[in-house]
Amino acid sequence: MKKPFICLFASLFFTNIALAKTAYVTDKVEVPLRSGESERSKIVKMLENGAPVTVLGDNTENGYTYIQTGSGAEGFILTRYLSGEPSARNQLEAANKRLEALLEENKQLKASQAGSQEIGKERDKLSAELSELQQTAANAIQLKQQRDQLQERVIAVERELQQLKRENLALTDNTNQDWFLYGGGLSLFGVLLGFILPKISWRRRSSGWDTF
Repeated sequence: MKKPFICLFASLFFTNIALAKTAYVTDKVEVPLRSGESERSKIVKMLENGAPVTVLGDNTENGYTYIQTGSGAEGFILTRYLSGEPSARNQLEAANKRLEALLEENKQLKASQAGSQEIGKERDKLSAELSELQQTAANAIQLKQQRDQLQERVIAVERELQQLKRENLALTDNTNQDWFLYGGGLSLFGVLLGFILPKISWRRRSSGWDTF
């Protein structure tokens, strides 16, 4: 019963009935929402600063505006406590929230950039390790080739050594044979001298006897 009565009362006393629009309570700490267009009217509720409300009509003669809150409560409020834009405090809060969001976004971007840098460092590290492995593999191939060449050289030297041993053995055998022949010749020469010298001495003696 109260709401139809209030609406009827508003239609009778408001000179300008405007289409519903959104307004905001100004920076005053709290603004009373009253049941009528007077400071003596009952306070329906207290509105916080910056609260959005829907304007249902206004009375330019007594400076009151008929509004509806977000929770559905209806009543009258002094027009000077309404603004077409959010209050400076609300704008500041919105700006602070936006700033916090931007700072968080910036933090995440820095973290992402740091992660990208870490990935880049890891990539460079892996590239360096790959290059080192490739160099090690190349060195291993080169070392294998050098080892094979050394093994071939060792085999050739061993063959030369065996050949020298055989030649030395052959020379040793020839030397022994020569000494054996020399020894045999000397022995034969000694035997011959043993036979010849007595005969020569006997002939000299015989010649001496013939002289007497």
